Amino acid sequence: MDSEATSVYLDYYYATSPNPDIRETGSHVRYTSVFLPIFYTAVFLTGVLGNLVLMCALHFKQGSRRLIDIFIINLAASDFIFLVTLPLWVDKEASLGLWRTGSFLCKGSSYIISVNMHSSVFLLTCMSVDRYLAIVCPAISRKFRRRDCAYGICASIWFISGILGLPTLLSRELTLIDEKPYCAEKKATSVKLTYALVALIFTFFVPLLSIVTCYCCIARKLCAHYQQSGKHNKKLKKSIRIIFIVVAAFVISWLPFNTFKLLAIVSGLQQKLYLSPVILQLGMEVSGPLAFANSCVNPFIYYVFDSYIRRAIVHCLCPWLKNYDFGSSIETSDSHLTKALSTFIHAEDFARRRKRSVSL
Repeated sequence: MDSEATSVYLDYYYATSPNPDIRETGSHVRYTSVFLPIFYTAVFLTGVLGNLVLMCALHFKQGSRRLIDIFIINLAASDFIFLVTLPLWVDKEASLGLWRTGSFLCKGSSYIISVNMHSSVFLLTCMSVDRYLAIVCPAISRKFRRRDCAYGICASIWFISGILGLPTLLSRELTLIDEKPYCAEKKATSVKLTYALVALIFTFFVPLLSIVTCYCCIARKLCAHYQQSGKHNKKLKKSIRIIFIVVAAFVISWLPFNTFKLLAIVSGLQQKLYLSPVILQLGMEVSGPLAFANSCVNPFIYYVFDSYIRRAIVHCLCPWLKNYDFGSSIETSDSHLTKALSTFIHAEDFARRRKRSVSL
């Protein structure tokens, strides 16, 4: 695989320049020039509105906010900033891949998408660790689960994501191919491919492993609690379901694309084709829009599964419904979960110490 072909797969988008190996059939043209513009327009309209309402509802909510809402607001802000650039990609698809909005927007929108991907996975990782500390290690969590720490972590995530997005900013350029403008990457070198591989592992697959590990530990602790109590607590299940679903949506959206990207990078480094360029690019063309769509789904997941956020959104949009009953108590399921598991863990520790003292 030559370096120019490889450059198609290094960024967070599929086809950045025409691939001569792909035959432009009628169905392929309809997919790229008709379906994708309609799909991206729908993602843009629903995502911008949904994330804007979510941010406003949580920011202006009266009373105290949950600690995890700080991460949710930052995640919504990251998605919102990305979605603002989506009309540029609608125009790109509608014009059969041509980039007609200039070099500055080519670099800028590419950089924003890269920052969005990094910040999203880091924020979801922090949310998973936060749930792990609150549920599995409640005693330790009191030292670290503070608002100043949460704000500092979010600021650090934005800074690190901005740094990690710089290679995209530097490598993207407006390129003329057959006198037609395309927003494409520069030719890939072995050094660039190596960096792309290391960056992909440590900014997606390692955080993904951390997220899965945290939730496996949480699930194990919940199962132990269910066995101890002898019944399933509905509030306990609801309180953790929301983050599971958000993480699952992120994995379903981004894992296929990053898998194809990993295969392309490894193929370029070893000069060996594990999949044909046609399959790789077609895989990108299908998985790329799926990854973009992730930025619009989170507000709807929160609204459907989190009564606390649903209450905040309804009160933001319809402030006259302050006394409306949402089917939940004043105490949030988040605090209920922490208290219930804390009681269970303390009881478990007490029983263990008592058993040890009796044996002595």
